[in-house]
Parts: sequence; C-alpha cells; structure tokens
Amino acid sequence: MVVLSILGVVIGFLSGFFAIGGGTMLVPALLYLGYDIKTAIGISVTQMVFSSLYGSYLNYKKGSLHVGNSLAVGIGGFLGALNSGFIVTHLSSKVLTVIFLSFVILAIYRFFKAPQVSSEPEINNNILLFFIGYFVGTMSISVGIGGALLITPILVGFLHFPLKKALSSALFFVIFSSISGFASLSYFGHIDYAKGFLVGAFSLVGVYFGIMFSHKTDKTRHKKLLLIFYVVILLLILNKLFKPFGA
Repeated sequence: MVVLSILGVVIGFLSGFFAIGGGTMLVPALLYLGYDIKTAIGISVTQMVFSSLYGSYLNYKKGSLHVGNSLAVGIGGFLGALNSGFIVTHLSSKVLTVIFLSFVILAIYRFFKAPQVSSEPEINNNILLFFIGYFVGTMSISVGIGGALLITPILVGFLHFPLKKALSSALFFVIFSSISGFASLSYFGHIDYAKGFLVGAFSLVGVYFGIMFSHKTDKTRHKKLLLIFYVVILLLILNKLFKPFGA
C-alpha cells in the first residue's frame, strides 16, 4: 500500500504537469509491480477520475481552461468511453498492448511535427471536436489512458490550438472519458476499488504541485519536456510489454 501511495503522488504530479490522465505512466508502472494489464487499466481509470477533476478545477481557477471550447470533445469522449468495458472484455491483453503502443507512437509523431507557434487560426468546429472525442474516448480508456496523450497532439498539430490551452482542454476531456470508462469497466468487473481509490486520493497531492509547476514553465520548454516524456513512455512499453510476446 505504501508503494501505491507513493506511486499515486508521482503519477498525480505528472498528470498535473503534462495534463494527462496518468495512465500513460501508471499502467506500465503497475505492470512492473506484477499486475496484469486489465487490472492495471481499472486502477488507472479510477485514478484518472481524481486527477482530472482536481486538475481541471485548478486550471479553471488559473484561467487557462476555456470550458466552452472543451465541452464538445469532452461529451464525445464520454460517449465513446462507454464502449471500453466491452472492448477490454473481448480483446486480448496482447491486442490491448499493441493499441496502447500505437497511441504513444502517434502522439510522439504528431507533437514533434507541430510548430512551436501556429500561423493558422484555431479550428473550433464542435461537430469535428465531438467525433474526435468519441474516437479517442473509445480507444484510450480501453487501454487505461484518459486520452489526453492523443487529444493534446491533435489540438496542437491539427486544430492549431495554443499549447497551454490544448493542455487544459485535454485534461478537461479526461474528466468525461474517465468517469464514463469507470462506469463501463465497473459494470464488466474490471475495477479494483480499494487500490484505485488509494492511488487516486494520493494523486491529488501530486496534481496540485504539477499544475503549479506547469503554469510556471514557458511553452517551448514545456513542449520539449512533453516530447521527452512521450519517448520515455515508449521505451518503457517496448522494454516491458513486448517481452512476453517474443517467448
């Protein structure tokens, strides 16, 4: 329990600083601790409910979260994540792992290609944002991540959102996808409530400090740190998750 508590604080900090649900780090960490991927996904989604709600509240207080621009993608994510329990139940751990890895690779590529400052106007088409949210919500919760890992590169790389605004919108999106995913995974029996709530509660401490440091970091340095973070996640997944598949 001590290890899970410390893990919760660390994941919370990363959630706040990088505006992610936390599953991108929590799922591999839990796998290293011996949990199977489906149990890890359940704990991860539970933690995301805690971190995204508190982190979005802090972003709103600091003025970086524009709720109106985020609702369409959030509602799409909520509806899409309702499919997650069915997907986790009917897909193998190997398939889920490949999907998880694909998300990280795509995120690294899109974020790397996006310019520091876009000369294009923001695209705020609510119908488009809804369908983006629906797709990301469906696939991301099914592999234990909130979707911010993909939402941020899409908003920055395709829709030309400023980085700070995209990060706040991405974390806000996680509220919808994680609550919906929590309900779906609960229905199918994939949630370890005690461990999920423990990690989630301790993550709130980390989220506070992560948000604080995020707002003090300039966007150029923030983007570089995000890219490094994505690469670390990719290496962790390649090192750990594909080992059994070659046996």
